[in-house]
Amino acid sequence: MKRPVSAVDLFCGAGGLTHGFIIEGIKVQVGIDLDPACKFPYEYNNKSVFLQEDISDITADDLSPYYPDGHVKLLAGCAPCQPFSTYSQGHRNDDDKRWTLLREFARLAKELRPELITMENVPKLRDHEVFLDFVETLKNLAYQVTYSVVDGRYYGIPQHRRRLVLFASQYGEVEIEEPTHEVENFMTVRQTIASLERIAAGESSLNDSLHRASVLTAKNLQRIRASKPGGTWRDWDEELRTNCHTKKSGKTYPSVYGRMSWDDPAPTITTQCFGFGNGRFGHPEQDRAISLREAAMIQTFPENYKFVPPKEPVQMKIVGKLIGNAVPVTLGRVIARSILRHLG
Repeated sequence: MKRPVSAVDLFCGAGGLTHGFIIEGIKVQVGIDLDPACKFPYEYNNKSVFLQEDISDITADDLSPYYPDGHVKLLAGCAPCQPFSTYSQGHRNDDDKRWTLLREFARLAKELRPELITMENVPKLRDHEVFLDFVETLKNLAYQVTYSVVDGRYYGIPQHRRRLVLFASQYGEVEIEEPTHEVENFMTVRQTIASLERIAAGESSLNDSLHRASVLTAKNLQRIRASKPGGTWRDWDEELRTNCHTKKSGKTYPSVYGRMSWDDPAPTITTQCFGFGNGRFGHPEQDRAISLREAAMIQTFPENYKFVPPKEPVQMKIVGKLIGNAVPVTLGRVIARSILRHLG
């Protein structure tokens, strides 16, 4: 197909999906997100328009101008996954407006009728009525719909990250490209972050404000020094263990307060990945949690991807949320290549 592809990225965040699309040659005309912190990284790194809007207030008339005449229209997005994860623990909150966002996505698909649609989310979403309704809506609009759970390690993403990827096309079924990696050549933590300069807990690089690590208390500094790569808090002496570890419920969470292993993929990067006590986010060798830059690189953002305007302070929680919620850039590239191959 000779026609160029133009995309709109709903729930664009800091631009992980968009950046992957751009690398593969799909022009993303606009990204939409409610979080104002997304504006700088999205626009600066992607040279695209950012709209700080609630998708519930967006209409087809608002988006149509971003699709040039003659282009194949692609509607993409990743609705926030937190409500689906919360529901999986038995705590559904029907007042949480985020439950309706996938239905708003379906509404826009119905109004715009783009040739192509893609959506990425947590695997458990496929068990929810809201997802089944979304799929049924697309099928009723005469789209061919396919979806599958993708393990990012098999595509060169250096972390344990499983995601649900959906495609819908007016031209036929879209197949995700074949895996590019196998167990024996998974990308590792060492391959991803070993080249970065050493810093201590509470320090940041003079050359990269994002390469900064959280402060550790004296007790947590003792704990990380007692931690082995790939080990657990069970490796510690009794006096270092927290009160929750002595409870029956705490014994089922061995990965908290853990170090990553150099020669394995990292654990799933979350919005709290900069905290040593929030998972296996200890650096494999240095006595600190991973830095924000290291987390971003494990999410396959380029090392020079900017998240904060020059001379502005880096707020760990805000940037950590942007990084943890992002679609890995490499997964964006996989999705883009799958679409382009389908069109070809």
